[in-house]
Amino acid sequence: MEREAAKGKKLNRITMKEIDLIKKAKATRLKAYAPYSKFKVGAALLTKSGKVYTGANVENSTYGLTVCAERVAVFNAINQGDKDFIKIIVAADENPPVTPCGACRQVLSEFARDLVVVCVNLKGKIDRYSLKELLPEPFEKPSTEEKHRTGKKEKGR
Repeated sequence: MEREAAKGKKLNRITMKEIDLIKKAKATRLKAYAPYSKFKVGAALLTKSGKVYTGANVENSTYGLTVCAERVAVFNAINQGDKDFIKIIVAADENPPVTPCGACRQVLSEFARDLVVVCVNLKGKIDRYSLKELLPEPFEKPSTEEKHRTGKKEKGR
C-alpha cells in the first residue's frame, strides 16, 4: 500500500518502509532534550544493510554545543560500525517540515552524497529531497593522489 503526498508540482510516493521510518523518527522526537527552545526533532537513518539508527536533538544552554537529531543518528550508526546510508527521515512539529541544518548536511555528505532526505511534520506533510539538492557543494577533501597530481589545496581552506 502506498500513499501519495504533493510537494509543489512533484508527487512523493511513500512506501510502507518509509511509513515505518516516519513513525520511528516521530517516536524518537519525543526523546529530545530541548528545555530551552522546546524545538524537538527526531531522525531515523536507514542503512544499506537495512538497519535503522535513530536520534533526537540534545540541547545545551550555550546553543552552540547543541547536537541535532540527524547527527545523533549518524553518530549512533558510526559507533555500531555502519556507514552506508541510503535515507534519512527528519521529523519536527513545524510547517513546512524542517530540513537538516548546514552542519548536518555536511556530516551526512561525508558518508552518502546520494542520500534521500525525507522531511515530515506532525500534520502529515512530507517533503523529499536529495542531499545533493540540499548541499550542492559540500566541503570535500581531495584524495592524496589528486593533491599530488594537481597541487591543489583542500576546498574551503
